[in-house]
Amino acid sequence: MTSMMLLLAGAGALNAFAVALVLLRAAVYRVPVYRPMLLNVVLSLAPAIVLAATFALLMLVAQLDLPPIALRLVAVAGGLVWLLLLPNSAYLITELNFSHRRMDDPVPLWFDIVGTLALALSGIDNTVLNVLLAQAVFFALRDDGLSGMKVDGDTWVVAAVILLLVSFGIYLGRHIRFNSWDLVRPTRFVTILVRHFRQRGRVTEAAGFCALHTILLGILYAMIALPLAAAL
Repeated sequence: MTSMMLLLAGAGALNAFAVALVLLRAAVYRVPVYRPMLLNVVLSLAPAIVLAATFALLMLVAQLDLPPIALRLVAVAGGLVWLLLLPNSAYLITELNFSHRRMDDPVPLWFDIVGTLALALSGIDNTVLNVLLAQAVFFALRDDGLSGMKVDGDTWVVAAVILLLVSFGIYLGRHIRFNSWDLVRPTRFVTILVRHFRQRGRVTEAAGFCALHTILLGILYAMIALPLAAAL
């Protein structure tokens, strides 16, 4: 648990540092606060909030000694909401396009490099920790209990699938400008999606985008998850 707490503390510090740089950028160089960055940080943290709330409900259901189906219903409902929001965490990678800079920007490039890199790393960190915690919860539910949480066996397959879906979510957000809440209008969502992928080259583009992002997230995930699993 000490290792997990250190990881969570590190993620919190990285998020705080990223936000501080966005605010300092405006204060020091007398430019407007780039609000989309702050919004993206908030959205990046949303999956963790949903995951924490879901876990709290799971603990409550377990303590009330309700039928196992109740535990799984809470897990499925919370898991679906969490999965829909999770691409918002990794989406911070796309801040590396420096779209907030102007040709005559008074902010030094070195400052924006550190700031956008901090945002991207915070998003990756948020994503990895979210998947790691979800993987542990999946393991616990699979074994009909919420004690002795760890990562093992086929839960790694679950993690790989989640990272692939996250990469596809990033693609939808960056290239089609979809948001998680666009799914409340499924007909419009599907119509735009089909129209996009009917264009020549879009399927290949999406496949390449998802493959590279999944590999990147997978390597970073393994760097954190494997040592933690060994410690547990």
